[in-house]
Amino acid sequence: MPEESPVTPGAADGTASEASALQAAAPGPVATWLSGQGFDAVSLGPDHSGVEMLGVEPAALPLVATALKAAGYDYLQCQGGYDEGPGGRLVSFYHLVKLATMVDQFSAMADGHGPLPAEARPEEVRLKVFLPRDGALSIPSLYGLFRGADWQERETFDMFGIAYEGHPHPKRLLMPEDWKGYPLRKDYVQPDFYEMQDAY
Repeated sequence: MPEESPVTPGAADGTASEASALQAAAPGPVATWLSGQGFDAVSLGPDHSGVEMLGVEPAALPLVATALKAAGYDYLQCQGGYDEGPGGRLVSFYHLVKLATMVDQFSAMADGHGPLPAEARPEEVRLKVFLPRDGALSIPSLYGLFRGADWQERETFDMFGIAYEGHPHPKRLLMPEDWKGYPLRKDYVQPDFYEMQDAY
């Protein structure tokens, strides 16, 4: 889907400039608000379920995430990564939800009793950081803002090799610490065997 994977001009022939990394879609309400506050984020349009997606440069991620948290996006529902494919970029994403606002609104809608209406939905936004696979695979950690990023960022590092600067426990989570490579990259070659190291 184009909005899930914005193209880099010149990517097909390998001449893409890093300055023009994302194609913007019409800005949604969160992108418009961020722009009005002086923050840089590229609107990527909605995903398949209507959640607004924003492309953010690595250095701007903590600033944008802090602004969103102050605006009520107080819950990190999910952090993860994916590989766009051979020659493509690696992506780290953060899915934020207005949890406190949602609880208040849902309580009012249900009058304190009874089921919630089927159309009741939280306000959500997804931040994406795109990294060239042959470049610096490093992003500032959001652990300081969202403690839930702890194991999720570690898993993304473990599976894709994206490092999170400032993370308090920058170690593999699922694979042995001496494992070679990152198993969820699409160019990963599985080793024929893994030799267990002496644990003692």
